[in-house]
Amino acid sequence: MSRVSLSPDAAPGWAPDRSNGVVLVSCGEPAGVGPEIAAKAWAARGADLPFVYLGDPAHLPAGTPFVRVSEPAEAPQAARHGLPVLPHPFPDPAEPGRPSAANATEVIAVIARAVDLIRQGAAGALCTAPIHKHALQSGAGFAFPGHTEYLAHLAGDVPVVMMLASSCVAPGLRVVPATIHIALSEVPRALTPALLEQVIRITHAGLRRDFALAAPRLALAGLNPHAGEDGAMGPEEIAWIAPLAGKLRAEGMDLAGPLPPDTMFHPAARARYDAAICAYHDQALIPIKTLDFAGGVNLTLGLPFVRTSPDHGTAFNIAGRGIADPASMLAALEMARDLARRRATGRAA
Repeated sequence: MSRVSLSPDAAPGWAPDRSNGVVLVSCGEPAGVGPEIAAKAWAARGADLPFVYLGDPAHLPAGTPFVRVSEPAEAPQAARHGLPVLPHPFPDPAEPGRPSAANATEVIAVIARAVDLIRQGAAGALCTAPIHKHALQSGAGFAFPGHTEYLAHLAGDVPVVMMLASSCVAPGLRVVPATIHIALSEVPRALTPALLEQVIRITHAGLRRDFALAAPRLALAGLNPHAGEDGAMGPEEIAWIAPLAGKLRAEGMDLAGPLPPDTMFHPAARARYDAAICAYHDQALIPIKTLDFAGGVNLTLGLPFVRTSPDHGTAFNIAGRGIADPASMLAALEMARDLARRRATGRAA
């Protein structure tokens, strides 16, 4: 757990940010809505939210004004005239809704290149446009369940957690699934005491470092309905989840639970915690996507750099139609900028 508190200027091998906080946007799956929402984000915010699109400019929507740059630091000046683009050529054009197997390798390469640029101090944070996991697995043998796991690998196989944060709901809802991209039938085996403790500790450290919360308040959901209801609906809460929570509370952590998951997300309940730790993917993501579908942000805690992403997928069904909503991308860019500033200065953004 000693690696949890690392930041880019402290982590071995990671240079301090020399880009004045410029955010890199990896293009994601070019047949999806990523290029469109990046172009719309630039059109909406222009130079006041400087970011660089890392991808093939030929994949941008027709007529998108763009400026080729050679390094991310050029973004603030370039953004006055068009979307700053750090070119990364792809072999195939982007056909909306139809991912090309030939492009899969370059989608992965863009993510790796973005992390390397941040490692060198050339950019302040990474905002990832959505990828399509099946397209990468079938086209390039992608061996990771998703962005989160691949970025952890690129960072040196560090332990990470996925957090979804609302940008519109008050009080702001933040949720963390302890298990992520696995079948529901696998959750009881995967959710071990060691994993859950690691997730709670990384979340606690991330809230302190990136959100300037000196004493984060955490709420822990039970695995079973009604948090097991004294063992009548499952033994895990009594057997080890409650003892683990008690151990962490004894250390001074403000941790409530295990709580019945179905009563954790109404307004009064949300006001009592800064983040909810959930047992599995849908337990965490259904409430936040219901409350703030357009404004949710995916971020990865535990990395030695800031990474955010829109809280939606490639949306192949609407790709190329010009109707994709850039709200989540804008929220992700703003959060990436603010968290990068927080890490750079040690103060709230």
